[in-house]
Amino acid sequence: MSDRIDVRKTYKLYIGGAFPRSESAYSYEVRDSRGAFVANAALASRKDARDAVVAARKAFGSWSARTAYNRAQILYRIAEVLEDRRPQFVQAVVQSEGLSSSKAEKVVDAAVDRLVWYAGWADKITQVLGSANPVAGPFFNLSTPEPTGVVAVLAPQESSLLGLISVVAPVIVTGNTVVVVSSYDRPLPAVNLAEVLATSDVPGGVVNLLTGSAATVAPWLAAHMDVNAIDLTGVVGDAALATELEVAAADNLKRVRRAPAVEPDWSADPGLEPMTTFLEIKTVWHPIGV
Repeated sequence: MSDRIDVRKTYKLYIGGAFPRSESAYSYEVRDSRGAFVANAALASRKDARDAVVAARKAFGSWSARTAYNRAQILYRIAEVLEDRRPQFVQAVVQSEGLSSSKAEKVVDAAVDRLVWYAGWADKITQVLGSANPVAGPFFNLSTPEPTGVVAVLAPQESSLLGLISVVAPVIVTGNTVVVVSSYDRPLPAVNLAEVLATSDVPGGVVNLLTGSAATVAPWLAAHMDVNAIDLTGVVGDAALATELEVAAADNLKRVRRAPAVEPDWSADPGLEPMTTFLEIKTVWHPIGV
């Protein structure tokens, strides 16, 4: 019988490629599906949310200017690192979602596959959405999608890994940067994913991850004038909060992906909507022969 004392970990936030402690100096206990203590997680404050938005805005210019092929390479690299750390994520999913090891392995496999799937779309989404438009006159009229900007994402509360990947990957693959608030009760896959992002090729500030209460942080993100869009996927079942966030987002005409009525089936084909929601269509006129 071992008398060794377990090393209890306190996970930090992930902002601008670094791991700061919460400005609030508070943390909260994370427990597994059976109620046993697992770790502590930082309790993000509105100041942390503002810092995350600043980091995301700073990273947006260079990230959106990268070639689609390069963004595909980086998403594929995330999948590679996640695959290398597969046992760690299987354990995190088991602890967070109460699944058996075999079912947790399938969830991790699906998350890796989802990253690869979105990586494959990086240099194809423009071909699908873009067009050369017929006009009456000697002009080329071309439409092409462009990223919206800084997107705030409220991650699913139940699907702590596959759901998280499914809302973050489509945002960044199209050139946006993101501030994501993880599941409150199930943050372990998210904080482990932050370590994957930090050790892959993702530039600092492209993905910023906050742990804590969405009800506390989300209103500040929804009202923030430098946030261009918000995904309310994680507000399932809380109509009052969803309405509050939509009203706050209207102050600067943010794009809003509304909260679904029920938790989506994350194993289903996601389609193009998660990507197209946070793209703007830019149309250019150019004289023929010039």
